[in-house]
Amino acid sequence: QVQLVESGGGLVQPGGSLRLSCAVSGIIFRRYSMGWYRQGPGKQRELVAGITSGGSTNYADAVKGRFTISRDNAKNTVYLEMNSLKPEDTAVYYCNANLNTGRNYWGQGTQVTVSA
Repeated sequence: QVQLVESGGGLVQPGGSLRLSCAVSGIIFRRYSMGWYRQGPGKQRELVAGITSGGSTNYADAVKGRFTISRDNAKNTVYLEMNSLKPEDTAVYYCNANLNTGRNYWGQGTQVTVSA
């Protein structure tokens, strides 16, 4: 059974930081590209950051320079370090695992709220 379990969300003030984690089981983690997506109120789900099996990263323009994605293959975990948070970063953040053979898995999401 494939499981992606996000943690680390919460309420933070503007300018603050959070670190999200996604613990993965049931797949050969090191083979998968991993991504963090978010869905804000009334908005479509969007890609925030991605990291390939080889460690290459990409970011949405809105988070470049503020967010950092990383992975630890020994722990089957992907992280999202979020700094200088803004109210517009408020969303449910989802972890995604993707293999280019068509296998695609999602976590249940973790709420991030940026508010004074």
